Amino acid sequence: MSEMASLLAAVAEVARVAGTVANGFFGSRLDVRTKVDGSPVTAADCAAEAAARDWIARRFPDADILGEELAGDRRLGRRCWIVDPIDGTKTFVRGVPLWGTLVAVADGEQVLAGAAYFPALGESLAAALGEGCWWNDSRSSVSSVSELSAATVLTTDEQFRVAPEQRRAWDALASSSRMSRSWGDCYGYLLVATGRAEAMLDARLATWDAAALLPAVTEAGGVFTDWNGRETAFGGSAVATNAALATAIREQLHNDDRGQRA
Repeated sequence: MSEMASLLAAVAEVARVAGTVANGFFGSRLDVRTKVDGSPVTAADCAAEAAARDWIARRFPDADILGEELAGDRRLGRRCWIVDPIDGTKTFVRGVPLWGTLVAVADGEQVLAGAAYFPALGESLAAALGEGCWWNDSRSSVSSVSELSAATVLTTDEQFRVAPEQRRAWDALASSSRMSRSWGDCYGYLLVATGRAEAMLDARLATWDAAALLPAVTEAGGVFTDWNGRETAFGGSAVATNAALATAIREQLHNDDRGQRA
């Protein structure tokens, strides 16, 4: 088995292990704490990340681990596992099943493999460089929709608590599309990678939110960039699209942004 195939299997397994732990808390009463950045965290987040860290440390003892909830870091030049135990904690605590567990492996700024597991939905997504994107063990691909007027575009939160020009750019894109929805967090990227939506946007995104999703979208034939068009999971934002609309959507976002600031 090649290294990439091994990493594909590994990220899928650890995402399932951690997601299963998180799912054990789903639907129960949880104490919710607010972190310094204003985002929520629960015992489920911490338990799931601890399970992921234990799995990784036993099999890859020399690897760095960067997680959202527990201590750890990512040192440049070293291979690193990146974990978001519950992407969509706000969704999770409300009993809505559109949350997932994200796991990725990066070498520097190149993400080698990533997986997303949605235990409440029974869906999984995993990808590695050159190994394709796999949805519930079947090969996955983005849609072939090539007209924005026929596209479904998504974002996590339509209130867009970010720069006004980004909100205006989203509004213009949503108005040009066939349908816009806030099926957000990692679930929106799953929909793009499986051909059920054409674009998913987040104007603000942490590394652990994005890393697992870049290889999923790109190996499914799509395009994953930050808001400025750089192909990276480390840009603090994300725009994921199918290939057919990749240029048109990014041009519309950037043209509206520049036009409003001119």
